[in-house]
Amino acid sequence: MKEGNERMSRSVGRILAESLIAHGIDTIWMVPGESFLGLTDALTETPEVRLVVCRHEGGAGFMAVADGRMQGGRAGVLLVSRGPGLSNAMVALHTAHHDATPLVVLCGQVERKDFGRLALQEQNYAKLLADITKDVIEVNETVQASEAIARAFHLAESGTPGPVAVILPEDIFDEPCEAPLAKPRPRVHGGARAQDLDRLAGMLAAAERPLVWVGGALANAAPEALAALRELAEQWVLPVCPTHRRPQLFDSAHPNYGGYMGIRVPKQLVEEMKRADLLLALGERITDSVSQSYSFPTAPDPQLPLVQVWPDANEIGRVFRPDLGIVAEPEAVIEALLRRGAPAGAARRAGWVAGLNGIHQRLMEPVWESMTDGVNFAAICVEVAKHLAPDAAVTSDAGNFSSFIHRYIGFRPGQNFLSSVVGAMGAGVPMAVAAAIRRPGKQAVAFVGDGGALMSGNEIATAMQYGAAPIIIVSDNKRYGTIGMHHEVRYPNRPYEDAVRLTNPDFAAWGRVFGAEGITIAAESEVEAGIARAFAVKDRPVVVHVHTSAEQMSAWRRRGAPRLHG
Repeated sequence: MKEGNERMSRSVGRILAESLIAHGIDTIWMVPGESFLGLTDALTETPEVRLVVCRHEGGAGFMAVADGRMQGGRAGVLLVSRGPGLSNAMVALHTAHHDATPLVVLCGQVERKDFGRLALQEQNYAKLLADITKDVIEVNETVQASEAIARAFHLAESGTPGPVAVILPEDIFDEPCEAPLAKPRPRVHGGARAQDLDRLAGMLAAAERPLVWVGGALANAAPEALAALRELAEQWVLPVCPTHRRPQLFDSAHPNYGGYMGIRVPKQLVEEMKRADLLLALGERITDSVSQSYSFPTAPDPQLPLVQVWPDANEIGRVFRPDLGIVAEPEAVIEALLRRGAPAGAARRAGWVAGLNGIHQRLMEPVWESMTDGVNFAAICVEVAKHLAPDAAVTSDAGNFSSFIHRYIGFRPGQNFLSSVVGAMGAGVPMAVAAAIRRPGKQAVAFVGDGGALMSGNEIATAMQYGAAPIIIVSDNKRYGTIGMHHEVRYPNRPYEDAVRLTNPDFAAWGRVFGAEGITIAAESEVEAGIARAFAVKDRPVVVHVHTSAEQMSAWRRRGAPRLHG
């Protein structure tokens, strides 16, 4: 075998590197492993691609998911080793699968001669990943290496986006290969039939109280597409509601904003929504989180006419029976409706739109009650909202603290909200680190609970290594608060503290150990100055340790009090 650069130029490792470049990949998120050394060796001679070395495969996976979302729906790339490495990353694959987020996972494997022998860390990835990937592509022949990359990106980004795994045996990287590079495959877009668009326009024109939900298929839409959505809402007099973890899709200050359709929508808002006589799910899959546990709309037969627009026919009708299903990118449907012009009499819906918006505005009023056992997290979110830039990236971990974000922070197009829609803990910090690395000099703010902070907070070290400066706000109520709330609801008047209690470090001091700025907020009188100080730091990460009330269990519920949501 030839040595040096000439050998590398013909090796499978080199061909894989060139294939990634051909697909526009400039960053790979990884934890090093011996099972793919032949690929990293080739990538070290590829200045077009940056390898970001992370501290845990779960964190690296969340960073790759976030990176894909920040690039207009192009797949992020995760590189992990076999066995434990991939197992650690499966939480991110699960998130990408449920969140319809494109992700390409490159995973090492044992040498081909050892297949089936239970060699060190060997697993059958086709079986292991069958339920959380769109496909598992095993590259056992050198001539298929580049083709596998092209297929993986095509599958990850097409139809309903999701994760695709490419399995690469350790001994294949240094093998010579004469096969040419496989060119990237063109993105295929579904197109709505003219008769379906005509029917949709007619249904919207006839409706007295239409409701538009916008979701995941618009999450990576260009600014022009979101501007067109605003124009459609104004011309056709439609209330627009962003769905779970997609608050940035419509300006919350706009008079056509109909409210946020996330987990446990406040009762007064969802009851008003139920008066709708037409629901247009524009790029929304309608999960249990959005449908309020399949109660609105009811599954499988909705209690009101339903139109669902999604770029994959297999998704439409999978759970809910729509009156009309349109297989298309939602941007194309928006443009088609705008070309038709607003129907006569659309102005009659102004009262309906204003009523929904009025409830939303009342719910967002920056009022809260001070608590005796810690800071009401509402105070933090109201203050953070004053500092957020129009192009800020905000990330959220899973937990009840996130309800304060969606109640008290008004998002707008141009901002980026990153989270695990499926509710995986541990996403908040690594996603903020990824945002800060991808967009240096721009705001990246993470909200995370005390439980999630210690699941993936070690990625602050990754931020330090790459000169990134996210702000990480830790809501510390010394417990897994969401689980405590569910326990109280399901088993009232029963003790549960020992099942959710946490003993935590001083998170500000913990942050300083990494080299970050550490700030403590223990009382509401410290909120304004503490948040201002956090946003003033530009040259390193910031950890804000908030001693949060446990009695104020969420933005909508206090311990022992009736809930305020549906």
